[in-house]
Amino acid sequence: MPRAAGPPTVRLRRLAAELRALRAEAGMTRELVQERTGVNQGTLWRIEKGQAKPHTGTLETLFDLYGVAESRRTELIELTRGAKHPGWLRQFTDVIPQGYAAYISFESEAKIAHNYESLYIPGLLQTEEYARAAVRDGLPMAAEGIERNVETRMERQVVLGRKREGREPLELWAVVDEAALRREVGGRAVMRAQLGRLLEVSERPNITLQVLPFDRGAHPGMTGAFVRLNFGPVAPDVVYVESLAGDIFLETEAEIDRYSMVFDHLRASALSPRDTSAFIATLIAQ
Repeated sequence: MPRAAGPPTVRLRRLAAELRALRAEAGMTRELVQERTGVNQGTLWRIEKGQAKPHTGTLETLFDLYGVAESRRTELIELTRGAKHPGWLRQFTDVIPQGYAAYISFESEAKIAHNYESLYIPGLLQTEEYARAAVRDGLPMAAEGIERNVETRMERQVVLGRKREGREPLELWAVVDEAALRREVGGRAVMRAQLGRLLEVSERPNITLQVLPFDRGAHPGMTGAFVRLNFGPVAPDVVYVESLAGDIFLETEAEIDRYSMVFDHLRASALSPRDTSAFIATLIAQ
């Protein structure tokens, strides 16, 4: 039986893709795999979707069936050993949606994040009071749930400020529509502090911040916010889109290319980082 994996991780996602490919190369259906190995079809489906972490014995059984070379087996087994989501996340999985938990897990392992936001300040750059107001004034939620969601958002921000298991801090490039800076989430005092926070973090070497002003007119990002996560050689990029209809993870090359093109257009149209700081300073003065 597979072990429950919690939110999928980058390495577990890559292992799932590798196992799907190996089964396809062997020309086998899940039904045939079950017939020849005894590995249940449902179990195999969850493993191939990254929703369950397989035991080493199960992997070895599949490798024998697929004719996988010894060196390749070692590499894939190492993926399962590294397939861990942030330990702190476990205490919050009862109050945050599964899709959001999966995104946090991916974010914790990413090297680079390209984030476009049309209505909110990016979560990684929010102050605690701004985050509290955004959660409180969103969908109805009990007071305890609001506070635990705020804790989750604040805990996420550690990826920007310190090394994580030998990796450098996350490199964040954020493009934010002017609307997000002018909307008074939590009131004027909260927004003033939030704008001040943006000026502060934009000085960090791993953070690039740009504002897309109203006078630039219509642009392709008006359809909604998104984040593209890059993991280097560990795994393919993924695009995350959050909506009331559910969280969406896009992984095909065509989808990644489309969002990359949109982000390139947005940052070319936005104010430069230096002009962005001046723009934010003007808003604070107002």
